Amino acid sequence: MKEEAIQAIQLLLSTPKKIAIIPHRSPDGDAMGSTLGLYHFLLKNNHHPVVVSPNEFPEFLAWMPGSETVKIFEKDKKNSTKILEEAELIFTLDFNALHRVGEMENVLKTLKVPFVMIDHHQLPDDYATVTYSDVAFGSTCEMLYNFISFLGKKSDIDKTIGTCIYTGILTDSGSFRFPKTTGTTHRIIADLIDLGVENTEIPTLLFDNSSFGRLQLLGRALQNTKVLADKKTAYTTLTQDELNTFYFVKGDTEGIVNYGLSIKDIVFSAIFIENREENIIKISFRSQGDFDVNQFARDHFNGGGHRNAAGGKSELSMGETVTKFEDLVTKLKI
Repeated sequence: MKEEAIQAIQLLLSTPKKIAIIPHRSPDGDAMGSTLGLYHFLLKNNHHPVVVSPNEFPEFLAWMPGSETVKIFEKDKKNSTKILEEAELIFTLDFNALHRVGEMENVLKTLKVPFVMIDHHQLPDDYATVTYSDVAFGSTCEMLYNFISFLGKKSDIDKTIGTCIYTGILTDSGSFRFPKTTGTTHRIIADLIDLGVENTEIPTLLFDNSSFGRLQLLGRALQNTKVLADKKTAYTTLTQDELNTFYFVKGDTEGIVNYGLSIKDIVFSAIFIENREENIIKISFRSQGDFDVNQFARDHFNGGGHRNAAGGKSELSMGETVTKFEDLVTKLKI
């Protein structure tokens, strides 16, 4: 982070302010970890922060400290809009383009207050007054740890803030398996454990607390998996009817796309999930090695993300979407 950006942030935070903190739509562990970590940090420094999420976050993140204070824009647009309009400063974390917040974008575009972006995705938009963007990091939470340190406030990171940061690093690093996990990442994790962060309990809360329905849904997704061996690609599908059969709740499909990469010789994995309410097919892509799923998602499925993890969507039917995907894969050099 550049010195002038640090000084600009220090000036913005030099007096107590009403601050709105915003994750992307359908927030994951990194989005919730970074926003709640920042929330507790700002609270500790005499500000008046509120996390406003575009929509509900997954139930498996509801244990996180401060999650009960999060306002959900889709559930209460009137009060959420009032919070945003009264904010003197806006932080956006774990996304870099306002369309990632859905309908809330219409409100954010009218605001005249400073915006601060903290994010690790490619090609950031220029809406922020101060931008801390670096694709070298595997998570926004790792960047938040640095952000607080750059402000000379590292000593403010306590067990509560550390728990939020740990959660985001753990989830966005694929439990420390993804390529952007560095020695520095592990040194940060060690610091957080020394602060008392429950490194054995958090993975259990995140990954070993499934409902029976979620396990059945995973089973169905694995049954639906198809392998295009000559293209080192695997994909699976879940229809709305299948989601309904197993009492789907937000977060139940988290991580399923990674199972494709566990198959020998597979380097490209995808999952296609029907969302009848939005009339789209939601798509997640994962890869290993050099295959760039960010570019693939941007080019073909109105999406984007990282080199090895990206998302997209399709307004075609499930069958048409899968056919399009297979046709595209046959032309790839993997």
